[in-house]
Order: sequence, then C-alpha cells, then structure tokens
Amino acid sequence: MDKELIAQCEAKAKQWLSPAYDEATRTEVQAMLDAEDKSALIDSFYQDLEFGTGGLRGIMGVGSNRMNIYTVGMATQGFANYINKAFPEGGKSVVVGHDCRNHGREYAEAVANIFSASGIQVYLFESLRPTPEISFAIRQLGAIAGVNVTASHNPKEYNGYKAYWADGAQVTAPHDTGIIDEVNKVKVEDVKFEGDKELIKIIGGEMDYDYMMAVKEAMVDQEVINRQKDLNIVYSPMHGTGRVIVPLCLRSWGFQNINVVPEQMVVDGDFPTVISPNPENAEAMTLGMKLGTKLNADLVIASDPDADRLAIVCRDPKGEWIIINGNQTAMMFCYYIIKNKKALGTLNPTDFLVKTIVTTEVIAKMAAKDNIELRDVYTGFKWIAREIALSEGKQKYIGGGEESFGFLPFDKVRDKDSPASICLICEIAAWAKDQGKTLYDVLMDIYLEFGFSKEFTVNVVRPGKTGADEIKAMMENFRNNPPTELAGSVICTWKDFKSLEQKNADGTVTKMDMPDTSNVLQWFCTDGTKVSVRPSGTEPKIKFYIEVKGEMGCADCYDRCTKEAMDKIEAIKKGLNL
Repeated sequence: MDKELIAQCEAKAKQWLSPAYDEATRTEVQAMLDAEDKSALIDSFYQDLEFGTGGLRGIMGVGSNRMNIYTVGMATQGFANYINKAFPEGGKSVVVGHDCRNHGREYAEAVANIFSASGIQVYLFESLRPTPEISFAIRQLGAIAGVNVTASHNPKEYNGYKAYWADGAQVTAPHDTGIIDEVNKVKVEDVKFEGDKELIKIIGGEMDYDYMMAVKEAMVDQEVINRQKDLNIVYSPMHGTGRVIVPLCLRSWGFQNINVVPEQMVVDGDFPTVISPNPENAEAMTLGMKLGTKLNADLVIASDPDADRLAIVCRDPKGEWIIINGNQTAMMFCYYIIKNKKALGTLNPTDFLVKTIVTTEVIAKMAAKDNIELRDVYTGFKWIAREIALSEGKQKYIGGGEESFGFLPFDKVRDKDSPASICLICEIAAWAKDQGKTLYDVLMDIYLEFGFSKEFTVNVVRPGKTGADEIKAMMENFRNNPPTELAGSVICTWKDFKSLEQKNADGTVTKMDMPDTSNVLQWFCTDGTKVSVRPSGTEPKIKFYIEVKGEMGCADCYDRCTKEAMDKIEAIKKGLNL
C-alpha cells in the first residue's frame, strides 16, 4: 500500500479530531487511524467529496470523501456565500427539500439553517418531496436557488445534494464554477450551523396542489382518459417520495383504478424490499409485477426514491410481464406526443424535442418524419433544461428524455419528472387500450415504422482510489487508440466531446457545436451501430452505451431481432474487453 498516500490521508484525518467536529465523528476517525488495515481510512480521506456542477453525491460516513453533516455544511456555506456575493441585495430565498434516505431530514435541516444564518430566506418542505416538485417550487416562489437532499436511484449507502438555480434547473455556467470556487474556500470552522428560525418557512400541501395542477399541462388528450378511466394501474414509489403525489396526480387526470404496492408505500431509507431502488434493475419491480398479476393489471409503474425517474412494465402477447427499458420509454413518449398532437391539431412547426447524445437514434427518425426539431445534448437533465430556457417565448418544448428512465413532458419543471411522466404513460396505455392494443403493441408499431433498435448499457464499476485511476486510464486508452470497427461494423465517425472534434472516415475533422466540453467518446458505424463511452459523474463506474440496428418485418420478429442484436452486442463487448 502506498505509504505516501497513507501519510496524506492520516494528516487529513487528524484535522477531523479537532473540536469543530462532534465526539462521535472524532471517535470514528480515531478508530480508522488506529486500525492496522488502512483501506477504510484511504477511501474516506484520499480526496474531498467533490462539489460538482450537479452538487454532491457519495457514501454516507465520516471523512472528507463521504456524505456527512460537515461535507454537506461546507458545500452549503459555499453555495450561500456565492449567492450573497452574486446578489448582495436582500430579499433572496431558496427552496430546500429531501427524499426518503437515511439522514435526509438531518441534512436538509442543516442546509436550511446554514442558508438562514447567511441571511437568506428558506422555504423548507415539511417532509420528503419529489425532486421535480423542488424544481417547480423554486420557480413558483421566485427563489434564487434550491437544494434537494437526495441520491436519486443510488444504493442505500448513498446520499446526495442536488443544487438548483432560479430557473429550477441544476446549476450551469457561469454560476456552476462560481459556486464550486466558493465551496472550495470553505473550512468547517466557517460553517454557520446555527440557523435563524425567523428566516425558515415550512411549506407543504399548498405547493403539492399547485404542482399537481401544473402536471395536468402534460396531458395530450383528456377524452381518451375519460373513455378508459378504469385502466387497471399498479404503482410503487419504492419507499420514496412519489407515494402521495403520484396517486393524487393520476386521479386528477381522471384515472380511477389505481392500486399501490403496500410493502413499498412504507418510507424507508434502507429500501428493504429491493436490492437497489433503481428502476433500471428488473428485480426492483418484482413486487409490483406480483401484485399486477394478482389484479390482472394493464400496466405496472414505479418511481425511484426521489420520484424523478420512472419504470414501466407491460404485458407481451403471451401475457408475461416485460420491462420497458429507458430508451423504449423515451421512444414511446416522443412517438405518442408527435402522433397525437398532430392528430388533434396541437402540433406546431416550431415545437421541439430534446434527447441526450447517448439516447436512441430512433427518436431522431421520428422527429425527422414530421419535421420536428430534435436537439441532442449532453447526459444530464440540466442540458435539456438549458434548451427549454434558451427557447422560452420563441419555441415550445413538447418533451425530452434520456436513456436512464428520465423524461419531462412539460416545461413547468426543469428536471426529469416521474409524476408527470407516469400520468402520461397511463394516458398512452389508455390510448392503446382504446384501440384494443397494449403498450407492447405500441412499441412494436414503433419498430415496424422506424426500424428495430436494441440498446444495452454496460457498467464497469471500479470503486476507490485505484478504481478512479483505472477508469481514467481506460478513457485515455480509448482516446489515444480508438477502434476502427465494432464486431465487424466499420466505424465511419469518431466524436470526442472533450476536444469537441468529429473525425470522419475520409480523414476530415470538424468542430462540434456544444455549449461545453465533456469527457465522452462516441463511435458511429455505417450500419447504424453506435457506442458511447463516459465515466459516471456520480458513481465509481465507466458506462458503455451500445446501440445496434435491425429490420423487423412483423411484430412476431421481435424475439429474433432481439437475439441477433444481443449476439452483436456480446461481440462488441468482447472486442472492447468488457
């Protein structure tokens, strides 16, 4: 083990033995220092938990590389300092919320105290609330910023801190770097943990109502819901924040047959009924599917703990439950929005859609068919929010999403929104049922019209300091030695979003027009195969997004196309040593 690294971590850990930290923290840090095995010490102190452009996220525990009251406190003090420097006049306010995670309320109250002690009015939600409602409340209350204490869909060991600006979106330039600079200046002794109670206002039900009314703006066709109001819906909040608001929103749209998964209606940061509360993981939907079978439901839906992502399960022709993946979810939303707004005469030539660069290219085909503008942006909903803001008052945003089960079907929120998306997917299911179809049939219709596409994400997890170094080395190797083919498919375009250069097969190099650089590589093949590579910004892993194409002559060809695509994906993985 690296002696120099151990010495650095020990020196940093000893700073946590000062009276500025509570006794329990000091005791735990001392135990790490005394332990013969220094692995825990290194993982907890080898770096400072980075306050990035989206905020913080990490494993809870003591240490500079962990989520705790002190790392949260220093981040908040830096955020407050930036707000006061950028806007020295009074009357500023922020919105603070949290989800169901362990220590969530503790961290949220600490955040509220620090902002208030810094002279900033705080609107603190009375209890856990969805991330999209925090985004909505910021704009509704005219706040300058907001914080939601959440780790979204991460495992139970994690917590996090999403930072928002006045537009309700996660912070972007120039404020992002300005906040980070201020956060990096703060020491624990600078943090004002003692709040000003006069500046903290508790909010709750009235904002829930306003948000629920806003969600109705995502509706496309009320009449189809009226005809299918008895659509049999099973919903799970996965122990999190959607438990109250999602059923209320569904009822406000007109749905009357809403059934909830009782075991997962219990608020619990340990998520006892799932391995991980991530809608991307099939096992998380097991209880919902079990209840769906019992009740003969039309579909099973779920939101993740902070209710920004959704998961959808529907029946195939054999009556078996199948999970609609994130790309299919985004495809289905875009397909329905375009098709039915066009049919109702509410689709305008200036309307636009947004997707992230790692999301399926099928959506590009849909948009092109009806001459709808589609914008490609970086991963992360702040980039989708940016496009909405840039076009406000000029063009209408009608939907946007990403492959990781996030979609936003209206513009009153500036982050992915599962309550609104869940209501809309139920409307789509009602529309399908109106025609004697299911969501599965709608998916097949999309593939028959626009061509088959199979997307697959490979997550290579490398925790700790050694893992971070390994991920960095992998990216450098791919950047310096890019592949020329993928499982026999010839690469014709290489994109490097760090240099913003696109290299083409004929040797030409063009500059890409993006608002910023990003550590992402993409390779496009002549047959439509696409591979994107990016390190995660919130977890110790590097992600490979693989998309391969095929042709479906009929709906019965789906299984064959899927098998052929998976064989190709396995060959691509082997070629990339994954």
